[in-house]
Formats: sequence, C-alpha cells, structure tokens
Amino acid sequence: DVFEQPQHVGHKKIEFHITTDIPTVLQINSEKEEKNGKRDYLYATTEEINNTGFGRIFPAPSSNDKMETEEEDDEIPSEFISRRDLEKNRLSREEMEKFSVFKNYEPGDPNCRIYVKNLAKQVQEKDLKFIFGRYVDFQSEVERNMFDIRLMKEGRMKGQAFIGLPNEKAAAKALKEANGYVLFEKPMVVQFARSARPKQDANEGKRKK
Repeated sequence: DVFEQPQHVGHKKIEFHITTDIPTVLQINSEKEEKNGKRDYLYATTEEINNTGFGRIFPAPSSNDKMETEEEDDEIPSEFISRRDLEKNRLSREEMEKFSVFKNYEPGDPNCRIYVKNLAKQVQEKDLKFIFGRYVDFQSEVERNMFDIRLMKEGRMKGQAFIGLPNEKAAAKALKEANGYVLFEKPMVVQFARSARPKQDANEGKRKK
C-alpha cells in the first residue's frame, strides 16, 4: 500500500509505516544525525564567525595602513630612520606656521634633487644619510651612484645641503615625509632644488630660454 501511493515515497514517510523495532534504530540514527547536524552547525557557525572576523579585519583601512607601513619599514634596512620615527619627530602644519623659516614656504618644481636648509651646526653627512638613505635602494648600483649628499659647513651656505635621489618620485616622497623633521632641535626645511638640478634639466632650461 505504501509503495502504490507516490506521495509516501521518501525517507520520512516510510519510517511511520515500518515495524516498531526498526524505527528505534532509525531513531537512534536520526538522533545521532541531529547531534552531528548540531555539531556541523556549530562548526559552520564558528567558521562563519571566523570568516566574517577575517573579513572585518582586512578591509579596515587602518589595519591596511599599518600593514603597508610595516612592510615598507621591513624593506628599509635598520641603518636608516623608520617612518614611525620620522612622523614622531616631524612638526605639524600648525607648528610649522610658528617658525619664520616656513613662512612663504614653496616646495618648488619637482625634480630628483632636494634642497635642505635650517640645519643645526652639528649635523653631519651621516645624519642626512640616516634620514634620506631610506629613499634609496642600495642594492641597485644605479640608485646607489645617484644618491649624493652635499652638506655646506662654511660660509653663507652653512646649514644647507643638496641631496641627489634616484628619481623624482623618491625626491617627492622625501620632501613630503622629511619637511619639518626636527634634527638636533632644529626643524629641517625641505624643498626641491633649483640651482643644483641635473645637467640634463639645466640644458633643457637653457633651450627653453
């Protein structure tokens, strides 16, 4: 009778029409399945929670910034200043406005050389290398050769320096991150160099004139 009626075909329908011994077995199995199902559900929910947790962690902009900073700092050898130290000892815009050296500050036209002024008298080339060396890949011979520090210690140019960096991008980054950095209790003023441009730029300038 059971099999003649198509609507009764199916596991749940069959259970009700079989002898009393078998349903107990099925009952035990179904109880086990229920328990297992609950366990699976618990695992699933735990996995879901974990997944959503990870999903929440990675897209957050702050953690991404941290990761980028850490990665960047990991790539930079420890012999150079870390971004954290640069930021910690750099003046804010409001603080810069209080110093006359930043009055009418103009970064200048982007190029691969930067000009630094307002340096303390005890500043040495190694101090500038410690700060600006982080923008140079010393594994690259080309970049190593292009990195050049000229610190003026005498005469009218005293307390100023010209620093050659591998490219315009590195120079722009150095200017952005190091301008206002307090070195030996004096904030550095960092601009793109005008008078000490590469020869190619100087020639182009002459042609334009």
